[in-house]
Amino acid sequence: MKNRTDGPFVLSAHDIVRHPGEMREHALTVPAPDRWGEGIVAIEKGRDIELEVRLESVHEGILVSGTVDSVFDGECSRCLRAISQPVEVEFQELFEYPGGETADFELQDDHVDLETLVRDAIVLSLPFQPVCRPDCPGLDPVTGELLTEESGVNAEPIDSRWAALQNFTETPPAPSAAQTREEK
Repeated sequence: MKNRTDGPFVLSAHDIVRHPGEMREHALTVPAPDRWGEGIVAIEKGRDIELEVRLESVHEGILVSGTVDSVFDGECSRCLRAISQPVEVEFQELFEYPGGETADFELQDDHVDLETLVRDAIVLSLPFQPVCRPDCPGLDPVTGELLTEESGVNAEPIDSRWAALQNFTETPPAPSAAQTREEK
């Protein structure tokens, strides 16, 4: 972990350190320092990241909880259109006092550095296969053209060797009510 006490994601906790029960709230808007995300969607460098953070002093250190809001950009995994959608993530982590053996996050000179915590929370919440809309039809596998709701995917041609079996899977139409009365 980086050892620094300044930067846009660093918050001072000096007035609540070792005072269990004390709390401070912060609201920040910080530009993303780098591109966050390696898939087909990411938070682009410079995109605003809005944070609402609560620092609470506990016996073991400073408990940090809050929410982060931003917007990710990328491509739809079905039709390859450009998409831009909001992302909101909640996070909570304990920044332990220095000297602990297994601390993932440590308080450094009475400061908490939220960059790694926020980046990990955002990147893990990004969709693996994002879509522009839930019913996106995607691309035609043969032509590569954008499908519309009306066009649908063309049915695969049936191999002539299997065509005779198709008759066994098709169900006959249900008899109408008039036909049922005539049979009785």
